[in-house]
Amino acid sequence: MIDTKEKIIEYFKSGIKDQKNFKIGIEHEKFLFNKNNNKRVDYFKIKEMFSALLEFGWNPILEKKNIIGLNKGGKNITLEPGNQIELSGDKLTNIHEACAESQDYLFELKQVTNKLDIKIVSAGFDPISKLNEIPNNPKQRYELMTKNMPLGGKLSLDMMYRTCGTQLNIDYNSEEDFTKKFKVVNSIVPISIALFANSSIVEKKKSDYLSYRSKVWQNTSRGGLPKLFFEELNFEKYAEFIMSFPILFIKDKENYISGKKYIFKNFMDGQIKEIKNRLPSENDLTIHLSTIFTENRLKKYIELRSMDTCGWDCLCAGPAFNVGMLYGNLEEIFELISKWDKNKIINAYLEAPKKGFNTQLMGKDLLYWASTLLDLSRKGLESRDILNKNNKNESLFLNHLQKVIDNKTTNADHMISKFSRNEDLSELYDK
Repeated sequence: MIDTKEKIIEYFKSGIKDQKNFKIGIEHEKFLFNKNNNKRVDYFKIKEMFSALLEFGWNPILEKKNIIGLNKGGKNITLEPGNQIELSGDKLTNIHEACAESQDYLFELKQVTNKLDIKIVSAGFDPISKLNEIPNNPKQRYELMTKNMPLGGKLSLDMMYRTCGTQLNIDYNSEEDFTKKFKVVNSIVPISIALFANSSIVEKKKSDYLSYRSKVWQNTSRGGLPKLFFEELNFEKYAEFIMSFPILFIKDKENYISGKKYIFKNFMDGQIKEIKNRLPSENDLTIHLSTIFTENRLKKYIELRSMDTCGWDCLCAGPAFNVGMLYGNLEEIFELISKWDKNKIINAYLEAPKKGFNTQLMGKDLLYWASTLLDLSRKGLESRDILNKNNKNESLFLNHLQKVIDNKTTNADHMISKFSRNEDLSELYDK
């Protein structure tokens, strides 16, 4: 049972790994559209697609007899609220492996989507659909979230139904290592927003934002970038943070129950009468941690969550960029960001979705900082010196980002220019 703060701290400590056992986990989400009418796929289409993927060795995940996902080995395909799909990859040792995993997944997905006349959009925000046009699905937790999330953030439903991101999970080898990495990943959020911006079209129009997804997440219940995250945050402080955080829902046997009247400390104190005052298990804690939608968060690993989904050509660039910094060159990066003022970081965070590289941070624009961090990341990947069969190290995956910086042109800019020429919806779909 999780009935004391010390047990939460122990949970975080159980994530500590020896550096030689560090892993990388990548999650990426995609929008799916019907080819014949440019509308988002419904749950019936999802069921068809999941059934077809079973032929590639995937196994069904069921909730009350409804198929809500697939797994194969250490990989999962999960269903998001608006029938976006997410690949949660296996825990792998390097970017070469992670990128190969994504390519294998793409191959299988393309076989199935082509047969079913489904198109894929790799963008941070749905560029076509209005919110009320998007079909839902029978996952129970989403019903509760749809009802409760808008109470704390006006764009919460847009987050649920109209956004897609790329997430990266990284390990730590001590509490001190967690503290350093967490401070770094929160400090560089504005740069990540600008560098990976890919959500400039909304409802078939220019949105005046480069990352509208980030704008949405800033106005989402349970999200944002708390000032606490810029302190020398340890496991105890993070435990106190999540204990005082409202509960979104509780899984009780096969049912989901709203937790909106309670914080997690109430659960730990046996004060939730709707579940007969039972105490939380480790699984309850895991669920609670997964419903805190901050830009980065702690589980038994650190989850980075600030990147818009991008196309298959740049899918590995974001993970490589962060792995180079956090696994390959942490001390140099930490020394750099330690000089930054947290209020200026937060201000840049609020401005970056709209201004992108033109956002100012510590007297320099974000293009300067993106270039600086890219060089430091490359140095880190080169020092890791993990080679593929062609004797190339992981820094090859930074080539896409180098082009972005050299040309001062992000995926969001490309999307605007392609779509604005003749407002052809086909320009928005993956080729």
